[in-house]
Amino acid sequence: MAITEGGHRAARADAVEPVAAARPVDYVWAIARIFLGWTFLWAFLDKLFGWGFATPAERAWINGGSPTTGFLKGTGENALGGLFSSLAGQVWVDWLFMLGLLGIGAALMLGVGMRVAAVTGGLLLVLMWAAALPLDTNPFMDDHLVYAVVLAGLALAGAGDTLGAGAWWGRTPLVRRHPILK
Repeated sequence: MAITEGGHRAARADAVEPVAAARPVDYVWAIARIFLGWTFLWAFLDKLFGWGFATPAERAWINGGSPTTGFLKGTGENALGGLFSSLAGQVWVDWLFMLGLLGIGAALMLGVGMRVAAVTGGLLLVLMWAAALPLDTNPFMDDHLVYAVVLAGLALAGAGDTLGAGAWWGRTPLVRRHPILK
């Protein structure tokens, strides 16, 4: 720290900011981040390999199946079903969906790129919510919207810094130049 005119302290450009000790709430957010990251990553892996949880082996992406067909074809009778069912099975939709699941899941698990993961994950979840309208069990609320809000909370709370590589990631020259990548 340097003392400037008037006695105020100014941070040196090369000074390393001290890292505050993690609070219990930081660990709660970090665990929520890891759990939600695993949810996205698991969806990717199960759809890719067809491990028989949500996707049977014969419908696995590596076996020629479409990761979007099952969900989107089932939306035909819903409010926006015509739009979403027309996207089912299209190669570009499959690739975007799978890359989204992988990227969001990996970012959350690692604690890096939390802002991008929150925005893209929130968009994916809201689109899935819209495809399911009207909902069977509630007039408007379901887990897709809850997860979208949790993603926003994770990014705003800096959840990648605790039990993740977010603090290191935030200090990289790339992220310093482009803070949206934090």
